[in-house]
Amino acid sequence: MELFFIDGKPDGMLTAEVFNWTGHVLMTPRTQLSVALKRPEARYTGIYLLLGDDDNGPLAYIGEGEDIGDRIKSHDTKKDWWTTAVLITSAANNLNKAHVKYLESRLVEEARRIGKIALDNGNTPPRPSLSEAARANMENFLEYILMILPALRIDSFLAHTRPKVQVPVAPLGDSTEDTAVIFTLRTPKHGIEATAVLENGEFVVQAGSLTSPTWKGKGTEQTTYGKLFAELVKTGVLTEQGNARRFSENYAFRSPSAAAAVVNGRPANGTIEWKLANGQTYKEWEAKKLEKDGL
Repeated sequence: MELFFIDGKPDGMLTAEVFNWTGHVLMTPRTQLSVALKRPEARYTGIYLLLGDDDNGPLAYIGEGEDIGDRIKSHDTKKDWWTTAVLITSAANNLNKAHVKYLESRLVEEARRIGKIALDNGNTPPRPSLSEAARANMENFLEYILMILPALRIDSFLAHTRPKVQVPVAPLGDSTEDTAVIFTLRTPKHGIEATAVLENGEFVVQAGSLTSPTWKGKGTEQTTYGKLFAELVKTGVLTEQGNARRFSENYAFRSPSAAAAVVNGRPANGTIEWKLANGQTYKEWEAKKLEKDGL
């Protein structure tokens, strides 16, 4: 993937392209919209995202057009809540109206399925009729879009839930490529008992794990982990169960500490709170593994 900061500023306009992909992405802050709409790709057929916040939190609008710059200028500039626009086209401008209507529909479906962000769209637009080959091409095009957006720090289309798959568990953390490592975090006094599997480089807390019923870290509600706890409650990943909350699905975290913070309902050092069955902490297990691997 190639990210190019057009004016050399990380918070300015940028383009994103991927080797062997025909697509092209232009992201611009609203303050530079007039400059962005002068670029040739803004005249192409494509889809676009408007991103921002309203009084209820993050908000997005997903649209399409045969001239997406004109579409944004004539219609969506009336929306005063958005701060960032993402224009997605093909480098050769070979997407047609049916293609972009299909992509718009699929992106709306994905956003609503994941549930991380509210949409300013009305109903989910129907998928247009495409040939089997065209559908396959658009699904492939969509895969690249969903890969690029997180690289642009747009994670509204990135699902962290994981399917329930039975994976052989390594005894005492002595893992191989075909086995997973399982850790446990327990605080009996507060009814907390959670298990997590380290699998394919992801720290996945297992469905059924019990957590704190609320975020208890006073003054840290607006931190990354505090907001994550609230998001998981909002999206139904954390559901009420008696005096605790319960993971309704497997959920992949970026680190043991992020997982421990959500489970405990407060900032936490997950490297010492998650433990193997023999009492070894994640930190001790990691150090032993690095030594074993000669690192």
